[in-house]
Amino acid sequence: MDEIPLLLAGARLVARSSGALWWPEERLLCVSDLHLGKSERIARRGGTLLPPYETAETLDRLGAEIARLAPATVLCLGDSFDDVASAGGLAEADMAQLLVLMAGRDWIWIAGNHDPGPIPLGGRHLAEHGRGALRFRHAALAEAAPGEVSGHYHPKLRLALGGRGLSRPCFLHDGRRLMLPAFGAYTGGLDAGRPELAGLFGPEACAILTGAPCLALPLAATRARRQAG
Repeated sequence: MDEIPLLLAGARLVARSSGALWWPEERLLCVSDLHLGKSERIARRGGTLLPPYETAETLDRLGAEIARLAPATVLCLGDSFDDVASAGGLAEADMAQLLVLMAGRDWIWIAGNHDPGPIPLGGRHLAEHGRGALRFRHAALAEAAPGEVSGHYHPKLRLALGGRGLSRPCFLHDGRRLMLPAFGAYTGGLDAGRPELAGLFGPEACAILTGAPCLALPLAATRARRQAG
């Protein structure tokens, strides 16, 4: 299984195993926390040198989703670049690939804490985006109306299955709000059991694990399992 359907504020959405969110009725593809240019930003600031391939890998994965789903709108939910300078510092081949992906569709850049803008690229640059009953923003609000879609925290789920440890990026969903995993390569994650996340979701929340297979697990049960172990 490479996708799991879910319902949010009346909207029928699909959590993809890639970490992307698909809204078929609107032909809208949403991804969060691409962090394009991360290795370049770290090197520019004198940090540890990383293999400079994460941007190409992220764009390849995004391109595969676009080729499969043919979205009319692509919405990038903030922290699309590792900092504002990274948007202008992409390698020529990476920039060319990104421009090809953007061509012919409505492309929305939501401002994140890493890339508050302005970004020197085409598309629409917004603080938030409302569509129907849904509100897309980078970081979840403590109190938000039903229908919030956010990113920012890079949620991951860690648990033991069959005597083996499992750690995967995940969506978090409780029928009232939805949080996306980081789509970009070289992005860490915050455990779904951490207070920063647990306090945002109700007791009925579930985690939808990315990867193969795509799995939906009750978040309360996974927390209890880890505490018992």
